[in-house]
Amino acid sequence: MFLVINYALSFLFGLIIGSFLNVLILRYHSGQSLGGRSHCLFCGQILTWFELLPVASFVIQRGRCRRCQSKISWQYPLVEILTGLLFVLTFARFGFNNWLEISFYWVIVSLLVPIIIYDLRHKIIPDIFVFGIGVLALIKPLLTVIEAGAYSSLWTEYQTIFLGGVIAGGIFLLLWLLSCGRWLGFGDVKLALVAGFLLGWPQVFSALILAVWIGAMTGLVLIFLTKIKLFGFSKYFTIKSELPFAPFIILGIILNLFFQINVF
Repeated sequence: MFLVINYALSFLFGLIIGSFLNVLILRYHSGQSLGGRSHCLFCGQILTWFELLPVASFVIQRGRCRRCQSKISWQYPLVEILTGLLFVLTFARFGFNNWLEISFYWVIVSLLVPIIIYDLRHKIIPDIFVFGIGVLALIKPLLTVIEAGAYSSLWTEYQTIFLGGVIAGGIFLLLWLLSCGRWLGFGDVKLALVAGFLLGWPQVFSALILAVWIGAMTGLVLIFLTKIKLFGFSKYFTIKSELPFAPFIILGIILNLFFQINVF
């Protein structure tokens, strides 16, 4: 019972953070302050507290503004649920006794989610979130050795993460140069670099291979759906269509980090 309560609290905390991330995603580079009151994007009406309840408000209002009846984007509940699930996975992965590590990865998750959504919506990876993950990844070995009291292993920890960052970032940089930016964007290069810092070598290699495999399979499925005109896919995806790659890199990170899936 105690375990279920902790999972439920982790999910609830994730929903709340996800609600804030929606505001962050919406207002980033829009000129709006993060401190302003939330409002309907269509009628401009300031939202009350009961219209801002994560997921619940969307369900109760049937996905529409209470005043103007405009449709509310599905992004809002999906981001909240995704963040909640990732918070639960973090708690499940690192257990009860390591709150420092759990808190660390909760922050990491909270930086990964906006990258996914922003890349899907705008095909841009915001530097501020990537740099934030990079800084935290460089701090992680210090936290690890301080907690374990194994200060002699600090240099080894940093060798591992720098090797992961250099190899992952170097491979993606080479692909970017060879394709003149057609195969992937420079934001993907920076994300691969910090993924290497976060996971270290050789774990980052597994994460990136998983990202490539899943991305390729997703592309093939979308092309197939376009060919047979299923689910409204009629002219959207071809072999030349661009598919944001950051979500697949992040999925590879999550599969390796939380489920410890290795391809070798």
